[in-house]
Amino acid sequence: MKTFSINTLGCKVNQYESQQIRELLEQLGLRQVEPSNKSDLLVVNTCCVTHTASAKSRQSIRKSQRLNPDAVIVVCGCLPTVQIGELDAATQNVHLAKSHDDLAAQLRQIAGGNVTTSESQYYQTCPNTTIRPESSHKIKCKNELPNLPNLPPLSSFKGHTRAFLKVQDGCDGYCSYCIVPKTRPFVHSKPPEAVLREAQALVGSGHREIVVTGIFLGAYSQESVRRKSWPNRQNDKLADLLDKVAEIPDLARIRLSSLEPADVTPRLLDTLCKHDNIMPHLHLSLQSGSNAVLKKMCRQYDADEFRRRVESIKARLDRPAITTDIIVGFPGETDAEFEQTVDLAKEVGFAKTHVFTFSARKGTAAARMQTTVDNRVIKERSRILRNLNAELGRKFRGQFVGETTQILVESNNGQICGRSERYFMVYLDGTEKYPSKNELLTVKLLENHKDGMLGHLLEK
Repeated sequence: MKTFSINTLGCKVNQYESQQIRELLEQLGLRQVEPSNKSDLLVVNTCCVTHTASAKSRQSIRKSQRLNPDAVIVVCGCLPTVQIGELDAATQNVHLAKSHDDLAAQLRQIAGGNVTTSESQYYQTCPNTTIRPESSHKIKCKNELPNLPNLPPLSSFKGHTRAFLKVQDGCDGYCSYCIVPKTRPFVHSKPPEAVLREAQALVGSGHREIVVTGIFLGAYSQESVRRKSWPNRQNDKLADLLDKVAEIPDLARIRLSSLEPADVTPRLLDTLCKHDNIMPHLHLSLQSGSNAVLKKMCRQYDADEFRRRVESIKARLDRPAITTDIIVGFPGETDAEFEQTVDLAKEVGFAKTHVFTFSARKGTAAARMQTTVDNRVIKERSRILRNLNAELGRKFRGQFVGETTQILVESNNGQICGRSERYFMVYLDGTEKYPSKNELLTVKLLENHKDGMLGHLLEK
């Protein structure tokens, strides 16, 4: 076995773990190739947070089988960890890694030759593996996996300008619409010393920006995401961690992935104000502006608390970018409840809103709720929110016209562009200079453009 490829679906955590898989396989002597090329080992890192994500994951598995019929195919990520019948028709000749903890050991077995393309494309007798053999080849493998360490820490985030750094994993919050507590139930965090070592390695490999991420980032260092189990129902450990990460030499930018409003503590705001390299951009998941809907969702906040946290952020930071997620069409959502969401979005002035249509995931409490919303109503509400997102985004960005900002170049193919401190994309106007990807540039913001702004490169 000489080559491998990885196809990643889903969130920042999945993308981070795919990079860990890459580093492990490279350490074992394999060479990475593009998924479109033939490879000896093909890893599909799946997502199942919505029906659409599951469908895309299954489609990726089938495509991998079709393009690489002789390859060993490993399916990992969230989809194999839950038994909701969505892989029954898609697992022929595919090895399912049903445990995040065992994945590294299983990959070592496969890469080491315990399962080869000349023998078979699946495990037949190993535990926690669903298989449907097409041939009669026998397989030799041990039922007990060796006690080997998990996936390695990262030394680089290959192929990306920004590096994601997972510091927390797992959720036991059980929001009524979410399958994640069944796919990642064990709540745990990476020790601060390990986070700092990994962050230093990523900076050393050339990354200028790190995105600190987790399944429930605000629960960093806690054994549960349920705030009622926390001392004083508050957690400042994330702020303590950021305070240390921000001191790493040559780390130009730090961002945080998704937070809940109660995660934004006074201590966290103090840390954001203290360090210029922590970007003035916070992603706070709203989901709904209706207290009644939030209660049915089993969220740990209400609309008033969301407002208060946003007010505290705006009082401390200079015109921060606040981005969010909203679910449209949650069971029983009335016109009045939807209007409460619209009103709160306007009040906050979100820089960007990700609009999601409610997806009834089998295995969640919301899937059993009987009062569904008509699809035509959902489409109309989604249209309203997407139009509002465009309007609010233009308004937010418009206040920076004529000012200077720094961008981190993400693309120099065609029109040069990069993200500003407040996360919106800046597209450079015609220039004879062609800066390198991953370069920090100072630009003057000219006007709204596409989904971002048009900027002019200033002299270095």
